[in-house]
Amino acid sequence: MTPEAVLDIGMQGLIVGAKLAAPLLITALVVGFAISLLQSITQVQEVTLSFVPKLIGVGIALLVCGNWMIAEIIAFTNEMFARIPGLLAGG
Repeated sequence: MTPEAVLDIGMQGLIVGAKLAAPLLITALVVGFAISLLQSITQVQEVTLSFVPKLIGVGIALLVCGNWMIAEIIAFTNEMFARIPGLLAGG
Protein backbone atom coordinates (compact mmCIF):
# COMPACT_ATOMS: atom_id res chain seq x y z
CA MET A 1 0.00 0.00 0.00
CA THR A 2 1.55 3.25 -1.14
CA PRO A 3 1.28 6.57 0.67
CA GLU A 4 -0.63 7.95 -2.31
CA ALA A 5 -3.27 5.23 -1.93
CA VAL A 6 -3.65 5.98 1.76
CA LEU A 7 -4.04 9.71 1.06
CA ASP A 8 -6.55 9.00 -1.71
CA ILE A 9 -8.67 6.78 0.54
CA GLY A 10 -8.50 9.33 3.34
CA MET A 11 -9.49 12.17 1.01
CA GLN A 12 -12.41 10.18 -0.40
CA GLY A 13 -13.55 9.33 3.12
CA LEU A 14 -13.48 12.98 4.16
CA ILE A 15 -15.40 14.03 1.05
CA VAL A 16 -18.08 11.39 1.61
CA GLY A 17 -18.31 12.38 5.28
CA ALA A 18 -18.76 16.04 4.34
CA LYS A 19 -21.38 15.18 1.72
CA LEU A 20 -23.33 13.09 4.23
CA ALA A 21 -23.16 15.67 7.00
CA ALA A 22 -23.99 18.69 4.83
CA PRO A 23 -27.80 18.33 4.62
CA LEU A 24 -28.15 17.93 8.37
CA LEU A 25 -25.71 20.68 9.27
CA ILE A 26 -27.17 23.15 6.77
CA THR A 27 -30.69 22.41 8.03
CA ALA A 28 -29.64 22.95 11.65
CA LEU A 29 -27.83 26.16 10.65
CA VAL A 30 -30.80 27.63 8.79
CA VAL A 31 -33.33 26.69 11.45
CA GLY A 32 -31.03 27.94 14.23
CA PHE A 33 -30.47 31.23 12.46
CA ALA A 34 -34.20 31.73 11.88
CA ILE A 35 -35.04 30.94 15.49
CA SER A 36 -32.29 33.18 16.88
CA LEU A 37 -33.49 35.99 14.62
CA LEU A 38 -37.04 35.47 15.92
CA GLN A 39 -35.76 35.39 19.51
CA SER A 40 -33.82 38.61 19.07
CA ILE A 41 -36.83 40.34 17.52
CA THR A 42 -39.24 39.21 20.24
CA GLN A 43 -36.64 39.21 23.06
CA VAL A 44 -37.81 35.77 24.19
CA GLN A 45 -34.74 33.85 25.38
CA GLU A 46 -36.03 30.32 25.90
CA VAL A 47 -33.56 27.45 25.39
CA THR A 48 -36.16 24.91 24.26
CA LEU A 49 -37.41 27.36 21.65
CA SER A 50 -34.15 26.94 19.76
CA PHE A 51 -33.61 23.22 20.44
CA VAL A 52 -36.97 21.74 19.49
CA PRO A 53 -37.26 23.33 16.00
CA LYS A 54 -33.67 22.25 15.21
CA LEU A 55 -34.50 18.71 16.30
CA ILE A 56 -37.61 18.67 14.13
CA GLY A 57 -35.75 20.21 11.17
CA VAL A 58 -32.92 17.68 11.36
CA GLY A 59 -35.46 14.88 11.66
CA ILE A 60 -37.22 16.07 8.51
CA ALA A 61 -33.87 16.40 6.73
CA LEU A 62 -33.07 12.80 7.69
CA LEU A 63 -36.41 11.66 6.31
CA VAL A 64 -35.85 13.54 3.06
CA CYS A 65 -32.14 12.78 2.56
CA GLY A 66 -31.80 9.49 4.43
CA ASN A 67 -32.24 7.25 1.40
CA TRP A 68 -29.62 9.20 -0.55
CA MET A 69 -27.24 9.16 2.41
CA ILE A 70 -27.50 5.38 2.76
CA ALA A 71 -26.98 4.93 -0.99
CA GLU A 72 -23.85 7.11 -0.86
CA ILE A 73 -22.27 5.25 2.04
CA ILE A 74 -23.09 1.88 0.47
CA ALA A 75 -21.50 2.98 -2.82
CA PHE A 76 -18.40 4.21 -0.95
CA THR A 77 -18.14 0.99 1.03
CA ASN A 78 -18.49 -1.13 -2.11
CA GLU A 79 -15.80 0.95 -3.81
CA MET A 80 -13.45 0.47 -0.85
CA PHE A 81 -14.04 -3.30 -0.81
CA ALA A 82 -13.41 -3.44 -4.57
CA ARG A 83 -10.07 -1.66 -4.07
CA ILE A 84 -8.75 -4.14 -1.49
CA PRO A 85 -7.19 -6.64 -3.95
CA GLY A 86 -5.32 -3.86 -5.75
CA LEU A 87 -4.08 -2.41 -2.50
CA LEU A 88 -2.83 -5.75 -1.22
CA ALA A 89 -1.10 -6.54 -4.51
CA GLY A 90 0.74 -3.23 -4.29
CA GLY A 91 -0.70 -1.76 -7.48
